[in-house]
Amino acid sequence: MKLIARSRSLAGTFSLLLAIAGHPAFAQALEFRLNPDWPQIPLGDNWLTGGLGGICVDQRDHVFLLNRQNVVEDDLDGARLAPPIIELNPQGEVVQGWGDPDLLGGRLHDCQPDADGNLWIVAAATGFIQKYDPADGSLLMQIGETGVFDSSDGSREGEPLNSDRSRFFLPSAVDTDSNGNIYVADGELPGGNTRIAVLDARGNFLRQWRLRREPGEKGVIELPHCIRVSDDDRVYVCDRRADRIQVFDLSGNFLNHIAPGFTPLSDPAGRASGVRGNAVVLDFSPDPEQRHLYVINQNSVAVEVLDRHSGERLASFGHGPGRYPGQFELPHGIAVDSRGNVYIAEQEGRRVQQFQPADP
Repeated sequence: MKLIARSRSLAGTFSLLLAIAGHPAFAQALEFRLNPDWPQIPLGDNWLTGGLGGICVDQRDHVFLLNRQNVVEDDLDGARLAPPIIELNPQGEVVQGWGDPDLLGGRLHDCQPDADGNLWIVAAATGFIQKYDPADGSLLMQIGETGVFDSSDGSREGEPLNSDRSRFFLPSAVDTDSNGNIYVADGELPGGNTRIAVLDARGNFLRQWRLRREPGEKGVIELPHCIRVSDDDRVYVCDRRADRIQVFDLSGNFLNHIAPGFTPLSDPAGRASGVRGNAVVLDFSPDPEQRHLYVINQNSVAVEVLDRHSGERLASFGHGPGRYPGQFELPHGIAVDSRGNVYIAEQEGRRVQQFQPADP
Protein backbone atom coordinates (compact mmCIF):
# COMPACT_ATOMS: atom_id res chain seq x y z
CA MET A 1 0.00 0.00 0.00
CA LYS A 2 1.12 3.51 -0.70
CA LEU A 3 0.48 4.50 2.92
CA ILE A 4 2.86 1.88 4.31
CA ALA A 5 5.54 2.37 1.68
CA ARG A 6 5.71 6.08 2.32
CA SER A 7 5.66 5.49 6.05
CA ARG A 8 8.69 3.23 5.84
CA SER A 9 10.64 5.76 3.79
CA LEU A 10 9.84 8.86 5.84
CA ALA A 11 9.10 7.71 9.33
CA GLY A 12 11.58 7.91 12.16
CA THR A 13 12.20 4.79 14.21
CA PHE A 14 11.41 4.76 17.91
CA SER A 15 12.73 1.76 19.79
CA LEU A 16 14.50 0.40 22.78
CA LEU A 17 14.91 -3.32 21.97
CA LEU A 18 15.60 -6.24 24.25
CA ALA A 19 19.18 -7.40 24.01
CA ILE A 20 18.28 -11.03 24.61
CA ALA A 21 17.45 -12.81 21.35
CA GLY A 22 14.78 -15.45 21.42
CA HIS A 23 12.79 -13.84 24.22
CA PRO A 24 9.15 -14.97 23.84
CA ALA A 25 7.97 -11.35 23.81
CA PHE A 26 9.38 -11.04 20.30
CA ALA A 27 6.14 -12.61 19.10
CA GLN A 28 4.88 -9.03 19.32
CA ALA A 29 6.80 -6.09 17.89
CA LEU A 30 8.96 -4.02 20.22
CA GLU A 31 9.87 -1.49 17.56
CA PHE A 32 7.43 1.11 16.27
CA ARG A 33 7.62 3.65 13.47
CA LEU A 34 5.61 6.83 13.18
CA ASN A 35 3.20 6.89 10.24
CA PRO A 36 3.30 10.53 9.08
CA ASP A 37 0.32 10.01 6.74
CA TRP A 38 -2.13 9.20 9.53
CA PRO A 39 -4.59 10.86 10.00
CA GLN A 40 -5.25 12.34 6.60
CA ILE A 41 -5.23 16.14 6.57
CA PRO A 42 -7.31 18.27 6.44
CA LEU A 43 -9.31 16.61 9.17
CA GLY A 44 -12.96 16.55 8.15
CA ASP A 45 -14.27 19.87 6.86
CA ASN A 46 -11.18 21.85 7.88
CA TRP A 47 -11.84 20.84 11.50
CA LEU A 48 -9.86 22.23 14.42
CA THR A 49 -9.56 20.07 17.53
CA GLY A 50 -8.94 21.09 21.10
CA GLY A 51 -7.25 18.84 23.61
CA LEU A 52 -7.91 15.16 22.99
CA GLY A 53 -9.06 13.70 26.30
CA GLY A 54 -9.29 10.09 25.17
CA ILE A 55 -9.22 7.60 22.31
CA CYS A 56 -10.51 4.10 21.59
CA VAL A 57 -10.67 1.60 18.71
CA ASP A 58 -13.66 -0.60 17.85
CA GLN A 59 -13.86 -4.08 16.31
CA ARG A 60 -13.60 -2.61 12.78
CA ASP A 61 -10.38 -0.79 13.68
CA HIS A 62 -12.23 2.52 13.53
CA VAL A 63 -10.69 5.11 15.82
CA PHE A 64 -12.77 7.43 18.01
CA LEU A 65 -11.31 10.68 19.33
CA LEU A 66 -12.71 12.60 22.31
CA ASN A 67 -12.32 16.28 21.44
CA ARG A 68 -12.60 18.72 24.35
CA GLN A 69 -13.06 21.65 21.94
CA ASN A 70 -10.87 23.99 24.02
CA VAL A 71 -9.44 25.78 20.99
CA VAL A 72 -7.89 29.21 20.57
CA GLU A 73 -10.86 31.24 19.36
CA ASP A 74 -8.82 33.31 16.91
CA ASP A 75 -7.91 30.06 15.12
CA LEU A 76 -11.55 29.63 14.15
CA ASP A 77 -11.08 32.36 11.55
CA GLY A 78 -9.17 29.75 9.56
CA ALA A 79 -10.97 26.57 10.61
CA ARG A 80 -14.22 25.04 11.83
CA LEU A 81 -14.64 23.68 15.34
CA ALA A 82 -14.50 19.89 15.26
CA PRO A 83 -17.35 17.99 16.94
CA PRO A 84 -16.76 16.31 20.31
CA ILE A 85 -16.64 12.76 18.90
CA ILE A 86 -14.63 12.10 15.75
CA GLU A 87 -14.61 8.73 13.99
CA LEU A 88 -11.79 7.79 11.59
CA ASN A 89 -11.40 4.68 9.46
CA PRO A 90 -8.20 2.58 9.36
CA GLN A 91 -6.83 4.75 6.55
CA GLY A 92 -7.08 7.85 8.73
CA GLU A 93 -10.05 9.35 6.87
CA VAL A 94 -12.83 11.00 8.83
CA VAL A 95 -16.01 8.91 8.73
CA GLN A 96 -18.16 11.29 10.73
CA GLY A 97 -18.31 13.56 13.73
CA TRP A 98 -21.10 13.91 16.27
CA GLY A 99 -22.03 14.75 19.84
CA ASP A 100 -23.76 17.41 21.90
CA PRO A 101 -21.22 18.94 24.31
CA ASP A 102 -23.92 19.74 26.87
CA LEU A 103 -25.27 16.19 26.80
CA LEU A 104 -21.84 14.55 26.90
CA GLY A 105 -20.63 16.63 29.84
CA GLY A 106 -17.37 18.37 30.61
CA ARG A 107 -13.80 17.10 30.35
CA LEU A 108 -14.18 14.13 28.00
CA HIS A 109 -11.82 11.52 29.37
CA ASP A 110 -12.30 7.96 28.10
CA CYS A 111 -14.23 5.77 25.67
CA GLN A 112 -14.45 2.05 25.06
CA PRO A 113 -16.59 -0.11 22.73
CA ASP A 114 -18.53 -3.04 24.14
CA ALA A 115 -19.11 -6.44 22.56
CA ASP A 116 -22.15 -5.15 20.69
CA GLY A 117 -20.24 -2.30 19.09
CA ASN A 118 -21.79 0.39 21.27
CA LEU A 119 -19.55 3.13 22.59
CA TRP A 120 -19.21 3.89 26.30
CA ILE A 121 -18.06 7.45 27.02
CA VAL A 122 -16.86 9.05 30.24
CA ALA A 123 -16.74 12.79 30.88
CA ALA A 124 -14.70 13.33 34.04
CA ALA A 125 -16.43 16.50 35.25
CA THR A 126 -19.73 14.65 35.75
CA GLY A 127 -21.51 12.10 37.92
CA PHE A 128 -22.52 9.74 35.09
CA ILE A 129 -21.35 7.50 32.27
CA GLN A 130 -23.08 7.08 28.90
CA LYS A 131 -23.53 4.50 26.14
CA TYR A 132 -23.98 5.63 22.53
CA ASP A 133 -24.77 4.08 19.18
CA PRO A 134 -21.73 5.19 17.15
CA ALA A 135 -23.62 4.75 13.86
CA ASP A 136 -25.77 7.81 14.45
CA GLY A 137 -24.53 9.25 17.75
CA SER A 138 -27.76 8.51 19.59
CA LEU A 139 -27.69 8.13 23.37
CA LEU A 140 -28.72 4.59 24.35
CA MET A 141 -28.18 4.66 28.10
CA GLN A 142 -27.02 6.92 30.90
CA ILE A 143 -26.02 5.62 34.32
CA GLY A 144 -26.11 8.41 36.89
CA GLU A 145 -27.93 11.72 36.72
CA THR A 146 -26.89 14.90 34.93
CA GLY A 147 -25.93 17.54 37.48
CA VAL A 148 -25.92 15.06 40.39
CA PHE A 149 -22.77 13.68 42.01
CA ASP A 150 -22.21 10.83 44.44
CA SER A 151 -21.58 13.30 47.25
CA SER A 152 -23.03 14.22 50.62
CA ASP A 153 -25.36 16.81 49.10
CA GLY A 154 -25.39 15.67 45.48
CA SER A 155 -23.27 18.62 44.37
CA ARG A 156 -19.74 18.99 43.06
CA GLU A 157 -18.83 20.70 46.34
CA GLY A 158 -20.11 17.87 48.58
CA GLU A 159 -18.05 15.20 50.32
CA PRO A 160 -17.50 12.05 48.26
CA LEU A 161 -19.60 9.07 49.37
CA ASN A 162 -18.30 6.07 47.38
CA SER A 163 -21.82 4.77 47.89
CA ASP A 164 -23.30 1.43 46.87
CA ARG A 165 -25.30 3.11 44.12
CA SER A 166 -25.07 3.62 40.38
CA ARG A 167 -23.83 7.17 40.50
CA PHE A 168 -20.35 8.63 40.31
CA PHE A 169 -18.17 11.55 41.32
CA LEU A 170 -15.62 12.59 38.68
CA PRO A 171 -15.32 9.24 36.84
CA SER A 172 -12.22 8.72 34.71
CA ALA A 173 -12.56 5.52 32.67
CA VAL A 174 -14.81 2.60 31.72
CA ASP A 175 -14.60 -0.92 30.33
CA THR A 176 -16.75 -4.06 30.13
CA ASP A 177 -16.05 -7.74 30.72
CA SER A 178 -17.13 -10.80 28.71
CA ASN A 179 -20.42 -10.96 30.64
CA GLY A 180 -21.32 -7.37 29.81
CA ASN A 181 -20.64 -6.08 33.33
CA ILE A 182 -19.39 -2.49 33.46
CA TYR A 183 -16.25 -1.42 35.33
CA VAL A 184 -15.81 2.27 36.16
CA ALA A 185 -12.71 3.98 37.53
CA ASP A 186 -14.46 6.58 39.67
CA GLY A 187 -12.27 9.44 40.91
CA GLU A 188 -10.19 11.36 38.38
CA LEU A 189 -9.28 14.27 40.68
CA PRO A 190 -8.81 14.81 44.42
CA GLY A 191 -12.16 15.60 46.03
CA GLY A 192 -14.07 13.00 44.01
CA ASN A 193 -14.70 9.31 44.65
CA THR A 194 -11.82 6.87 45.04
CA ARG A 195 -13.01 3.47 43.86
CA ILE A 196 -13.65 0.92 41.17
CA ALA A 197 -17.40 0.46 40.74
CA VAL A 198 -18.89 -2.59 38.99
CA LEU A 199 -22.39 -2.59 37.49
CA ASP A 200 -24.36 -5.14 35.51
CA ALA A 201 -25.32 -4.56 31.87
CA ARG A 202 -28.51 -2.77 32.96
CA GLY A 203 -26.62 -0.39 35.21
CA ASN A 204 -27.46 -2.02 38.54
CA PHE A 205 -24.77 -1.68 41.19
CA LEU A 206 -22.92 -4.94 41.95
CA ARG A 207 -19.80 -4.19 43.99
CA GLN A 208 -16.90 -1.82 44.50
CA TRP A 209 -13.35 -1.72 45.81
CA ARG A 210 -10.60 0.80 46.41
CA LEU A 211 -6.99 0.94 45.38
CA ARG A 212 -4.59 -0.98 47.57
CA ARG A 213 -2.29 0.94 49.88
CA GLU A 214 0.80 -0.67 51.38
CA PRO A 215 2.20 0.15 54.84
CA GLY A 216 3.64 3.64 54.76
CA GLU A 217 1.46 4.73 51.81
CA LYS A 218 -1.46 6.07 53.81
CA GLY A 219 -0.88 9.61 52.55
CA VAL A 220 -0.76 8.67 48.87
CA ILE A 221 -3.97 9.98 47.28
CA GLU A 222 -6.11 7.37 45.53
CA LEU A 223 -6.74 8.44 41.92
CA PRO A 224 -7.85 5.56 39.68
CA HIS A 225 -7.09 7.28 36.36
CA CYS A 226 -7.64 4.42 33.90
CA ILE A 227 -9.19 0.97 33.74
CA ARG A 228 -8.99 -1.89 31.24
CA VAL A 229 -10.21 -5.49 31.53
CA SER A 230 -8.07 -8.16 29.87
CA ASP A 231 -9.40 -11.20 28.02
CA ASP A 232 -8.29 -13.43 30.93
CA ASP A 233 -10.46 -11.47 33.37
CA ARG A 234 -7.87 -9.24 35.01
CA VAL A 235 -8.70 -5.64 35.85
CA TYR A 236 -5.83 -3.17 35.26
CA VAL A 237 -6.13 0.19 37.00
CA CYS A 238 -3.77 3.17 36.74
CA ASP A 239 -2.86 4.20 40.30
CA ARG A 240 -1.64 7.56 39.08
CA ARG A 241 -0.36 9.14 42.29
CA ALA A 242 1.54 5.97 43.23
CA ASP A 243 3.12 5.72 39.74
CA ARG A 244 1.97 2.18 39.09
CA ILE A 245 -0.68 -0.14 37.74
CA GLN A 246 -2.73 -2.24 40.13
CA VAL A 247 -4.05 -5.60 38.94
CA PHE A 248 -7.20 -7.22 40.38
CA ASP A 249 -9.48 -10.12 39.57
CA LEU A 250 -13.08 -9.37 38.58
CA SER A 251 -14.18 -9.49 42.21
CA GLY A 252 -11.65 -6.87 43.28
CA ASN A 253 -9.10 -9.17 44.90
CA PHE A 254 -5.66 -7.61 44.60
CA LEU A 255 -3.17 -9.61 42.53
CA ASN A 256 -0.06 -7.50 41.94
CA HIS A 257 1.51 -4.14 41.16
CA ILE A 258 3.27 -3.15 37.94
CA ALA A 259 5.47 -0.09 38.38
CA PRO A 260 7.00 1.60 35.30
CA GLY A 261 10.20 3.42 36.15
CA PHE A 262 11.24 6.99 35.58
CA THR A 263 14.58 8.81 35.70
CA PRO A 264 14.63 12.57 34.98
CA LEU A 265 17.02 13.58 32.20
CA SER A 266 17.61 17.03 33.73
CA ASP A 267 18.60 17.86 37.29
CA PRO A 268 15.35 18.05 39.31
CA ALA A 269 16.82 20.37 41.92
CA GLY A 270 14.73 23.52 42.39
CA ARG A 271 11.79 22.41 40.25
CA ALA A 272 8.84 20.08 40.32
CA SER A 273 9.76 16.64 39.00
CA GLY A 274 7.94 13.38 38.51
CA VAL A 275 4.48 14.73 39.32
CA ARG A 276 2.54 13.80 36.16
CA GLY A 277 2.48 10.04 36.62
CA ASN A 278 4.41 7.03 35.35
CA ALA A 279 1.20 5.13 34.53
CA VAL A 280 -1.55 7.38 33.18
CA VAL A 281 -3.43 5.23 30.63
CA LEU A 282 -2.86 1.80 29.09
CA ASP A 283 -3.97 -0.72 26.50
CA PHE A 284 -3.12 -4.31 25.56
CA SER A 285 -1.33 -5.84 22.59
CA PRO A 286 -3.74 -7.51 20.12
CA ASP A 287 -2.28 -11.04 20.25
CA PRO A 288 -4.52 -13.73 21.79
CA GLU A 289 -2.46 -13.78 25.00
CA GLN A 290 -2.29 -9.97 25.22
CA ARG A 291 1.35 -10.35 26.22
CA HIS A 292 2.19 -6.67 26.28
CA LEU A 293 0.93 -3.60 28.05
CA TYR A 294 1.36 -0.24 26.33
CA VAL A 295 1.46 2.44 29.02
CA ILE A 296 1.71 6.22 28.68
CA ASN A 297 4.33 7.56 31.06
CA GLN A 298 3.75 11.30 31.34
CA ASN A 299 6.95 11.82 33.31
CA SER A 300 9.29 10.35 30.69
CA VAL A 301 6.79 11.45 28.00
CA ALA A 302 7.01 8.09 26.26
CA VAL A 303 5.08 4.89 25.68
CA GLU A 304 6.39 2.03 27.81
CA VAL A 305 6.07 -1.52 26.48
CA LEU A 306 5.77 -3.91 29.41
CA ASP A 307 5.36 -7.65 29.77
CA ARG A 308 1.79 -7.95 31.06
CA HIS A 309 2.52 -10.84 33.42
CA SER A 310 5.94 -10.01 34.81
CA GLY A 311 5.78 -6.23 34.52
CA GLU A 312 9.24 -6.23 32.91
CA ARG A 313 10.01 -3.21 30.77
CA LEU A 314 10.71 -4.48 27.26
CA ALA A 315 10.93 -1.31 25.20
CA SER A 316 9.72 2.26 24.86
CA PHE A 317 9.02 4.63 22.00
CA GLY A 318 8.47 8.33 21.49
CA HIS A 319 10.94 11.20 21.30
CA GLY A 320 9.97 12.91 24.53
CA PRO A 321 8.15 16.25 24.94
CA GLY A 322 7.61 18.48 21.93
CA ARG A 323 5.40 19.14 18.92
CA TYR A 324 7.57 17.60 16.21
CA PRO A 325 6.49 14.29 14.63
CA GLY A 326 6.95 11.44 17.06
CA GLN A 327 7.07 13.70 20.11
CA PHE A 328 4.24 14.20 22.59
CA GLU A 329 2.69 17.15 24.40
CA LEU A 330 0.88 15.74 27.44
CA PRO A 331 -0.21 12.41 25.91
CA HIS A 332 -3.49 11.43 27.55
CA GLY A 333 -5.05 8.60 25.53
CA ILE A 334 -3.83 5.34 24.02
CA ALA A 335 -5.47 2.65 21.90
CA VAL A 336 -4.29 -0.36 19.89
CA ASP A 337 -5.97 -1.84 16.81
CA SER A 338 -6.08 -5.46 15.61
CA ARG A 339 -2.98 -4.94 13.42
CA GLY A 340 -0.91 -3.75 16.37
CA ASN A 341 -0.91 -0.07 15.46
CA VAL A 342 -0.66 2.14 18.55
CA TYR A 343 -2.54 5.45 18.60
CA ILE A 344 -1.61 8.28 20.95
CA ALA A 345 -3.98 11.17 21.68
CA GLU A 346 -2.46 14.35 23.09
CA GLN A 347 -4.18 16.77 25.41
CA GLU A 348 -1.80 19.71 24.95
CA GLY A 349 -0.56 18.69 21.51
CA ARG A 350 -4.21 18.52 20.37
CA ARG A 351 -3.51 15.78 17.85
CA VAL A 352 -3.43 12.00 17.34
CA GLN A 353 -0.45 10.03 16.01
CA GLN A 354 -0.26 6.47 14.73
CA PHE A 355 2.78 4.25 15.36
CA GLN A 356 3.07 1.12 13.23
CA PRO A 357 4.82 -2.03 14.47
CA ALA A 358 7.98 -3.08 12.73
CA ASP A 359 8.28 -6.78 11.91
CA PRO A 360 9.10 -8.72 15.11
